[in-house]
Amino acid sequence: MALVFLRETVRAYRERDPAARSMLEVLLCYPGLHAVLFHRLARALWVRGFILGGRFTSHVGRVLTGIEIHPGATIGRRLIIDHGMGVVIGETAELGDDVYLYHQVTLGGTSAARGKRHPTIGNNVIVGAGAKVLGAITIGDNARIGANAVVVAPVPADTTVVGIPARPVDRSVDRKAGRRPRFDAYGTPTDCDLDPLLHDLESLRAELTELEARVARMARQTAGE
Repeated sequence: MALVFLRETVRAYRERDPAARSMLEVLLCYPGLHAVLFHRLARALWVRGFILGGRFTSHVGRVLTGIEIHPGATIGRRLIIDHGMGVVIGETAELGDDVYLYHQVTLGGTSAARGKRHPTIGNNVIVGAGAKVLGAITIGDNARIGANAVVVAPVPADTTVVGIPARPVDRSVDRKAGRRPRFDAYGTPTDCDLDPLLHDLESLRAELTELEARVARMARQTAGE
């Protein structure tokens, strides 16, 4: 089972990272893979009641990789942590399969209370560099979190969000065309409006212009009578 996990994770790196030129390079030089291996050991100790052993193993992994994954976190298959430095995954975080995280991502909590307080990340989600996903919220399958976004509310499946606080960007053309979710580097699409607030303001401006034109036409009609 461990060998299957290692093989499919290394293959995922090879398929999704153009900088990965060989399986041996991934095994030796990718801290994201090393961090996940440390987490698997820490998690095994944690669930068997060796709490201190799990935390210490996690701490060693953090020192060696710069990636902090709490042993209580649940991680799915083929997780990729690209570059990795500064990634933090909290105790009650849950990650699905084929999740892609960039450096300085935080999956953090917003409460000091015990219990579920960290995000649940669906399958095939990309979280861009510097993004913060905070609280016991759910990020749906195939979602994209743009670089440096701050997400404090649930994100539906197949949705791309950017900004502070994060807001959806328009990917309706892709959805209507039935296109499969694609890989957006750093979770940030480059072929659509990346400023949802500006888009809304432009829509309001267009509506205001149309309203002014209608009022002007009505005024001319009234004057002509």
